[in-house]
Amino acid sequence: MTPGARAAAAIAVMEKVLGGAPAEVALTNWGRSNRYAGSGDRAAIRDIVYDILRCRRSLAALGGGADSDGALNGGAVNGGAAARRLVLGWARERGLEGLFDGQGHAPAPPSPEEAGRIPEGLEALDCPDWLEAPLREGLGDRFAPVMQAMRQRAPVFLRANVARTSRDGAIAALAADGVVAEAHPLADTALVVRDGARRVQQGRAYAEGLVELQDASSQAVVGMLPLADGMAVLDLCAGGGGKTLAMAARARLDLFAHDAEPRRMADLPARAERADARLRITERPEKTAPYDLVLTDVPCSGSGSWRRDPEGKWALTPAWLGSLLAVQAGILDRAAAMVGPGGILAYATCSMIEAENGAQVAAFLARHPGWHLERDRRFTPLEEGDGFYGAVLRRV
Repeated sequence: MTPGARAAAAIAVMEKVLGGAPAEVALTNWGRSNRYAGSGDRAAIRDIVYDILRCRRSLAALGGGADSDGALNGGAVNGGAAARRLVLGWARERGLEGLFDGQGHAPAPPSPEEAGRIPEGLEALDCPDWLEAPLREGLGDRFAPVMQAMRQRAPVFLRANVARTSRDGAIAALAADGVVAEAHPLADTALVVRDGARRVQQGRAYAEGLVELQDASSQAVVGMLPLADGMAVLDLCAGGGGKTLAMAARARLDLFAHDAEPRRMADLPARAERADARLRITERPEKTAPYDLVLTDVPCSGSGSWRRDPEGKWALTPAWLGSLLAVQAGILDRAAAMVGPGGILAYATCSMIEAENGAQVAAFLARHPGWHLERDRRFTPLEEGDGFYGAVLRRV
């Protein structure tokens, strides 16, 4: 496919997204309907679509669209025109407006109505209006640079499985697979991939469990935990099990994994076998309480991971955030009841919204006077990893 044809394909995919389809579904369906497109074409189209989703408010302005706060709605009425203007904005930002020349399968040249304008203020930061105040509360004067960083693609991070190899050993194994990685300062297990990211999951290092895909900030949160051999540990919101496996690599634990939606853990047994990690999946974690440490990586806005999941930024609403806050408080209360005397309750979010982070911990401490905060830390994309929050609380 020519670059112009790829732009036209991105318009077709974005029209489906604006009509309500998840981006991955729209991309998969387009690929199935256009089997002539090679893997390189599909990857390039996916990159365009996700670049647009990260920056859809500013790119709409550059493409001649009206400022709609970037919300993922209203696209079904005139989705084709809106999608075209988003891809046009993407091209203009990169000096590629010439792709719109109407030659072959390329999009038609821009019309006078598609002249575009320079985005300003929150529009230029690709931030929905209502989210400015909640984000500024936690970020302060870092708000603007963090939101600029959120407009970019996230680096690919790996975790060296230190139960099987050293970080240097993982780097060497990856190099043999054609992947260039280097140590990253956010965590003592973190590697950032500088070249060959698409080869990681086809390589020996990954297949043999020497490395796992995991964001560096997520690894750093696990690094905050006071893990020691013999501890009984519960990952109460295990999800795919990234933090579960990271904990297993750090100490010989009596380790349990649980999730309110067990299907999220479907791949965890296979991942644990590959990583040589020992753990038990439990449907009723209260039955094996008390624990020395309970980790609660709670459901959250995902605001720290919007570079990877940009649809979440435009889909989040004040009502949805409010419901998440209630869920988080309930999980903390449940987890606290399962921690033994002198034990640890760890709280984590991939969020930069203070109401989900320090304010949530403060509210828990007000409800439970028998606890104190030992440490907490906030991470932002200015450190290259995702936005994250981690807190370590101890039962007095």
